[in-house]
Amino acid sequence: MTTNRRQSLKPRKIPQQSRAEQTVAAILEAAARVLETKGMDGMNTNLVAQRAGVGVGSLYQYFPNKDALIVALSKREGAVFFAEAAGALSEPTGQGALKHLITVSVRQQLRRPALARALDFEENRPVIANELAASKAAFHEVIRQILVRKDIPPQPNMETATDDLVAILRAIVDAAGERGESDRRDLESRVSRALFGYLGIVDRQPEKSRTRK
Repeated sequence: MTTNRRQSLKPRKIPQQSRAEQTVAAILEAAARVLETKGMDGMNTNLVAQRAGVGVGSLYQYFPNKDALIVALSKREGAVFFAEAAGALSEPTGQGALKHLITVSVRQQLRRPALARALDFEENRPVIANELAASKAAFHEVIRQILVRKDIPPQPNMETATDDLVAILRAIVDAAGERGESDRRDLESRVSRALFGYLGIVDRQPEKSRTRK
């Protein structure tokens, strides 16, 4: 009977006033900074509360445990990412939309690389992944809408293609993050070649001079 209480990762309450919203924002940013510097093993609610400048009791008013903080932080970062990713649908072509999505994905990884790496790892844990399923599904839907554009070659199976593109995108970007890469343009170029190649599109890069003397 205690399983649901022990595993609950939902906020205990939602801030209704600006001061409460500021408190929650401070707690989440503190959690991000602790995660960046100490990792999940070095993170605890007392340290986060101290870094946020609030009492640990105030933290527990909103977050029942450390995993709940991770979920909330992942949702915060995911909301920023999805708002930028959804802008891909405003591009006039499917290929333009795909490039937009690649740019946003690389930017998200390299913006705060230590935080991105830590969250990538935590989001693979089933208990965390289950809480983030809805936001992940929304990103898949953006890709599905891109794949039906006229300039994207038809795929044998739309669901499989969507899942594959997400897997390829995440694998390359996450691996670059693990290696500590910082060259955004190079990473975007590599991801583009992988995704466009999968879809059967030649991603035409600016041609370099072929004449050498």
